[in-house]
Amino acid sequence: MTPDSFATFAALVRARSGMVLTPDKDYMLEGRLGPLLRREGLPGLDALAQRLRAAAPGAEALAREIAEALTINESSFFRDGKPFDHLRRLLPQLRAARPAGQRLRLWSAACSTGQEAYSIAMLLREQGLEGEILGTDLSREVLERAREGVFTQFEVQRGLPVQMLVRYFRQEGGKWRILPELRAMARFEEANLLEPQRGLGLFDVIFCRNVLIYFDPPTKEHVLALLARHLAPDGVLFLGGAETVLGLSSPWVPMAGERGAFVLSPQEAALAF
Repeated sequence: MTPDSFATFAALVRARSGMVLTPDKDYMLEGRLGPLLRREGLPGLDALAQRLRAAAPGAEALAREIAEALTINESSFFRDGKPFDHLRRLLPQLRAARPAGQRLRLWSAACSTGQEAYSIAMLLREQGLEGEILGTDLSREVLERAREGVFTQFEVQRGLPVQMLVRYFRQEGGKWRILPELRAMARFEEANLLEPQRGLGLFDVIFCRNVLIYFDPPTKEHVLALLARHLAPDGVLFLGGAETVLGLSSPWVPMAGERGAFVLSPQEAALAF
């Protein structure tokens, strides 16, 4: 693959997802775009890049498929543990601060195949709480999987306690389907975190974990500013363990005593709400 071809793919991914694709990730292109090359009958990545640059009929659909294929879609149930331990303690506090009958709203941004959203649903159910969970992602393919709520044996073995597997899933052949009542707690929609999200309203909790690590500082600041528009004044934003707002111009401040948890600064909360 020539440097020009790599630059074509890197520019495409950055424009559509914000992810910065560095030259040391060229191996990822070979692996993730291989099926597409075979389907299109193309000899290699240079030919695929040339088709993109030519803006031939169907190029927009092809560009979208390439961007989705190169977007990281790693996920697992109760990933990293501690954010969910914190959420378990936080939920009763949020419930007590809300009017009777008002359901908690939680957003799993970049939700991938749905494990994070369904982990949240299980925590709500464990505490007897009602909640509305929104999962969003760029990729239509992973969203379809999330909506289906069916996971392989390997997927349920990654982070999901056995007692929760037995309680909230039913086995279908070699796979596991989440119960309809938990499936009904979550909805999944296509959304790009680089763009304003109209009509979403406010959330009590936002999970946007292991996403910012792929962005450059200006893009991180842009996404953090957009997320701030959708958090309740006393809500909490969870980022990944390696992610922080320190050193960035953003409306967020770390939550005392909780790694990876952030709240709106008092000034921002007062201005916005």
